[in-house]
Amino acid sequence: MLRKLILFIGLIVLLAACSEKPKPETTFERYMKAWEQQDFQKMYSLLTDESQKNITEKDFVERYAKIYSDIEAENLKVTYQLPEEEQDYEEEDTPQFDFHVKMDTMAGPLEINHKASLAFEEQEDSERWSMKWNPEMIFPGMKEGYAIKPVVLKPVRGEIFDTNGEKLAENGKVQEVGLVPAWMKEDREEVKKKLSELLDISVEEINAQLDQSWVKEDSYVPLAIIPADDEVRIDAIRPMNGTRFVAKDSRVYPLKESFAHLIGYVGEITAEELEKYKGKRYTPHDYVGKKGLELILEDDLRGELGGEILIVDSDKTNQAILATKEPVNGKDFTLTIDASVQSLLYNQMYKEAGAAAALNPMTGEVLALVSTPAFNPNDLVHTNSTKKYQDNPLIPLRNRFTKTYAPGSTFKPITAAIGLKTDAIDPAEEKAIPANNQWKKDSWGNYYVTRVKSPETQINLQDALVYSDNIYFAMAMLDIGADAFLQESKGFGFDEKIPFPYYIEPSSLTNEDNFQNEVQLVDTSYGQGQVEMSALHLGLSYTPFITKGKLMKPILFADEVKSQTWKENIISEETANTITQALIQVIEHPNGSGKEAKINGLQLAGKTGTAELKASKEEKGKENGWFVAWNTENPSLLVSMMIEDVQNGSKDVTPKVKAVFEGLYANQ
Repeated sequence: MLRKLILFIGLIVLLAACSEKPKPETTFERYMKAWEQQDFQKMYSLLTDESQKNITEKDFVERYAKIYSDIEAENLKVTYQLPEEEQDYEEEDTPQFDFHVKMDTMAGPLEINHKASLAFEEQEDSERWSMKWNPEMIFPGMKEGYAIKPVVLKPVRGEIFDTNGEKLAENGKVQEVGLVPAWMKEDREEVKKKLSELLDISVEEINAQLDQSWVKEDSYVPLAIIPADDEVRIDAIRPMNGTRFVAKDSRVYPLKESFAHLIGYVGEITAEELEKYKGKRYTPHDYVGKKGLELILEDDLRGELGGEILIVDSDKTNQAILATKEPVNGKDFTLTIDASVQSLLYNQMYKEAGAAAALNPMTGEVLALVSTPAFNPNDLVHTNSTKKYQDNPLIPLRNRFTKTYAPGSTFKPITAAIGLKTDAIDPAEEKAIPANNQWKKDSWGNYYVTRVKSPETQINLQDALVYSDNIYFAMAMLDIGADAFLQESKGFGFDEKIPFPYYIEPSSLTNEDNFQNEVQLVDTSYGQGQVEMSALHLGLSYTPFITKGKLMKPILFADEVKSQTWKENIISEETANTITQALIQVIEHPNGSGKEAKINGLQLAGKTGTAELKASKEEKGKENGWFVAWNTENPSLLVSMMIEDVQNGSKDVTPKVKAVFEGLYANQ
């Protein structure tokens, strides 16, 4: 009996299920869910037969996918509200339901409100409610033959200024030069030859441009870009038959080579860079920072892209604007760099390989960062080729102010400071220096320390700095000891990243955790061994002598807080005064190693250095010359300069630094 009852109930349930009619709400909800998941195949399957006759599944899916891809649709959300009470629909009814679609796009948030209509359809073995579809279901206002057109609104790239408002990187104009075949006369071959010489491109390259399939007689064929201020070349080209100039917007670097390494340049984005910046909406013809601050500040200088999403008809005429987002222009940057200081340094150095840094030692403001030789960044904006600079043996593309080098005797004030702090050096005590100007310990074998010949055999700390005596500092370093020296050197920022937005290689004392032997230790005392410093860090390491103990934090941007301290209480005020007075005598004393830098009416303090680049004393190696100097009365300028492969040591550098101070202070 129980079994019959169960079968009877099951039959009733089955009959009820079979007799239940489909509901339009069910189809509508399934369509909206598929839409939110961007399941376009599922959406298509829910369309009426009539709708499917008007568009194939392939076209339907590809159309939605392309539109959403083009407008960069994300976070798609579909909401709706169905009738609260259950409705009864006849087969001939066409029920409608309101829906709301919201998404994030390249033109900002995009929202639409619309209605969906459904129709009842009977099929061979089933019946259902289906979605009635037309282009307005994509976006209201869409019609057959219309399209969605996304338009990127590009921001204006930020510009870079020096501390006085002089433009270092600006949005300016260049002259594009090209040929129009119909304008060329019987001298066309002569014109090509002259253009080849003036534009630094081959006649074969010119012919290749003219022979492109799209070129007609009246076509303008661009060949090269010329800076707008290059009047000599422009005036030489303009009279030639067939030539035409077109003004173009461009990134321009007014001070050219002198700021090349610091500011860098922009160029057309490469495939590798497109991958690197994936997700940041760069396109194949965008320009990006390639080197220097243009690269470091790329995100801020570029700004934020805006956009518009338009509905256009078959003639590409705008019919409606669906969304608009205004671009945010790039940020302008004003640096602490002084173009006059930068230019003076560059003009002294440009024929040689070297690096220099200038700063205000009281505030930490960096006034110049120079690397020579350099390149004209304007030459590289419209080409990804640096070939023209690659054959130069001095490697003008190398940024030397970011690199570290052996500082030579410019390191001695640091040794002196640590020796005074640890009481290993008594500034008044004299050390006996062998008359033959050589000294060593018996345990060093054939190794010995030499000094520049001097008549003095009894010298104190000031003498040792004035004459730049290696033997004095070697003896002092043994008294300081390796552990104490390494510990105290941390106060000068060794083996630490400089807190600076432009990456500079960290300076180091040794390639290992400690000095390997006494020879390396004493070589370190006078800036040889494995000591490596950048021009900027060397300059910063002198700031405690001027600030009475504080190692200043370098500042590059004008809106940063000035006079920040990187390291506190490095040395005492007494130590700072002792070393400063000695460094004044380096220049003022008649036999001082920096006497060539003496300027009447302007007192400088400084230290010379010559770094020998060789594996042994017997070897004849190259030398790098160094000089660090600052004005002692109301200190406002400290210059640290290095020149590679000098012939006369630091004597090749001191006149250059002197000329910079004279150029700035001669009329004050």
